[in-house]
Amino acid sequence: MHDTHLFVVERGPADGFPVLVLHGGPGLDHTMFGDYLDPLADRYRLVLIDGRAQGRSDRDSDPHSWTLEQHASDVSAVAAALGMERYAVLGHSFGAFVALQHAADAPGAAVATVVSSGVPDDRFLDEVEKGLAVFEPEDLRAQVTASWEREASVQTEGECRQLLADQMPWHFADPRDPRIGEYAAKTEHMRYAPAVLRATSLEGGGLSIDVEQQLPHVPQPLLACTGRFDRTCVPAASERIAALAPRGELHVFEQSGHMTFVEQPEEYVAVVGSFLDRATG
Repeated sequence: MHDTHLFVVERGPADGFPVLVLHGGPGLDHTMFGDYLDPLADRYRLVLIDGRAQGRSDRDSDPHSWTLEQHASDVSAVAAALGMERYAVLGHSFGAFVALQHAADAPGAAVATVVSSGVPDDRFLDEVEKGLAVFEPEDLRAQVTASWEREASVQTEGECRQLLADQMPWHFADPRDPRIGEYAAKTEHMRYAPAVLRATSLEGGGLSIDVEQQLPHVPQPLLACTGRFDRTCVPAASERIAALAPRGELHVFEQSGHMTFVEQPEEYVAVVGSFLDRATG
């Protein structure tokens, strides 16, 4: 990261096995995880990273550097800066794209990789448009559809916050889940990055991913986990990831949409914790 500075927050024992945690978005920050991952910090050193030009990281990096490849390179740079020779990576949603790109570009650099609600290729994101056309309840369809459309033009942090609030019903298995409000309260201190969201929402931007050809060459254990009712990163995408990675594993959270760690937090921590125990022990 010679061209910028990244903000990190650490939780857990200083001598615990380090896990670099990558947030979703793009345009969000580490606070999107709330306290849902904290039980993992009983035995792991969680290093939550605000991605390039996002959250509390420096905002003055060159927009041309906001690529998936550069975000992935930043993961290795953070590990090196913190003196980590052995570490795991956990990414959710856009963070899962970064985790996958990191595994593809630097195979074996991480001891283990957790791909939480991700996709290995852009074509899986075509399901979003199809899903919006039939999204129920119908009275929320226009609100959710408009929120996706606004990603390419959002200007302020306040607009980002409202966009995410309008879109959140889409990301839960139950669009009227009462925990949507609880999650909003837990993430009230999020720092949004509208410029990053705008830039990476355009075709060919930072969301573009294509790692299927590289995944068969990833040597480390890789957990692909997903919600059965994920409308953004559909379960078939995680199935594909697990099938391509030689040491890939798949876990489907049967009562979840895209927000698995919120919708089934106990199972999420148990599944991820068990995987990390086996992969790093």
